Amino acid sequence: MRNYIYYRSGDAETATDIAQETFMRIWVKQPSDLDHITGLLFKIASDEFINQYRKQKVMSKFRLNVKPDQNGRSPEDQMMFEELKERYELALAKLPEKQRTVFLMNRMEQLKYNEIAERLGLSVKAIEKRMNLALTFLKQAIGE
Repeated sequence: MRNYIYYRSGDAETATDIAQETFMRIWVKQPSDLDHITGLLFKIASDEFINQYRKQKVMSKFRLNVKPDQNGRSPEDQMMFEELKERYELALAKLPEKQRTVFLMNRMEQLKYNEIAERLGLSVKAIEKRMNLALTFLKQAIGE
């Protein structure tokens, strides 16, 4: 049985799986007419092979048709990105103003702590503390 399916599929693992499934179906069915069991085995194995071939064909068509967007992301990745972006924006809106100001100056304007301290008239330690509090708040709000 396995050799027959191996001959048709060219894949030893697929042949083993189909042969095993064939014998399981015979075991469940328990036919009363054992005179023609060989023909039944080959018919079931052939049907299983065709069903598996059709499933693989559908899956390969799906893989070919699903194309990532221009950013190289799959639809699932894009959806997860949008959800994360929404949580980030909500968390940023809830961030206290002083912490948000320091965070945005550092992340958006690419300013260093000493430059932010000069602009706001604060010490570098105060900026470090606000940035640390902002990052901690965002991590908790977004949920790593």
